Amino acid sequence: MLPTRGYATHGPKSKLEPFNFTRREPGASDVQLQIDYCGICHSDIHQARGEWGNSMYPMVPGHEVAGRVTGVGPKVTKFKVGDLVGVGCFVDSCRTCSACREGEEQFCETHLAFTYNSTEMDEKTPTYGGYSNQMVVDEKYVLRIPPTLPLDGAAPLLCAGITTYSPLRRFGVKSGDRVGVVGLGGLGHMGVKIAAAMGADVTVFSTSPKKEADARRLGAKNFVVSTNPDAMKAVSNSFNVILDTVSGAHDLNTYLNALRRDGTLVVVGVSVEPAPVATFGLIMGRRRMAGSIIGGIRETQEMLDFCAKHNIPADVEVIPIRDVEKAYDRTVKGDVRYRFVIDMKTL
Repeated sequence: MLPTRGYATHGPKSKLEPFNFTRREPGASDVQLQIDYCGICHSDIHQARGEWGNSMYPMVPGHEVAGRVTGVGPKVTKFKVGDLVGVGCFVDSCRTCSACREGEEQFCETHLAFTYNSTEMDEKTPTYGGYSNQMVVDEKYVLRIPPTLPLDGAAPLLCAGITTYSPLRRFGVKSGDRVGVVGLGGLGHMGVKIAAAMGADVTVFSTSPKKEADARRLGAKNFVVSTNPDAMKAVSNSFNVILDTVSGAHDLNTYLNALRRDGTLVVVGVSVEPAPVATFGLIMGRRRMAGSIIGGIRETQEMLDFCAKHNIPADVEVIPIRDVEKAYDRTVKGDVRYRFVIDMKTL
């Protein structure tokens, strides 16, 4: 077993603190990697603080992992020592169900081994995440990070990047399309960057007028204050796709009405409260409402290559591990532009 250092929480009211544990020795098809950076996703906070009702403790959070290969098993063919690599939201799946066979492992019908707060495929051994100095992962679930991307800015792409890229690709966003992005946070800022790189005419919807300058810097051509009824009315029947990244309770019907005929509202923000939808708004424009969550390994690699081609890292604030609790509190308050990333060398 490999002695490993990390940060863990031992309960919903506990603070993250140093935690020693073990990883498995690399098997024939495993990649061992040194973790250089790990992003902080809002879902880390929800799970660490027991807000989704599925938390297992002790918990080492972190599923936006970027680092470099330190060892490979004898059957590994895709990676060698020194390669820059990443690990996203899951580290294994059944590999045999229809979703896995079709490259949509995130929808595994048998058992998806999430990177943390989950179990390995034996459904007994707990998984521990990226707030640690090293990981051991089967090569099928390891991503290659192009060397042109800064490693700290690449880490959040493993969640925030693929969460926004996947639905934009799924619903066929192309040059000239009008795309709306609701919310300008960790997810939203990536949605703006990626949609703009796809050639879309991007509009940001936000409750904060102060974010307009940033929205335009990131690639948006237009900005709408969503609490302004006149501004919202002016964009009725306007958009091909609207990407809703907001996790708090809000009125989805407002954005359904902003879609043009056959437009799609894609929800990627996770709210714990049910959201009422007026079906009239769907029916009259033959509009669609859909959900989306991350992507499979193939699509995630495609996203990383796309971001490298278009020079799209995440906008990050790098912190030492000792400041993780402060970062959690600031994330909840929306006080980050736009993703905290932990420098794991400070562990």
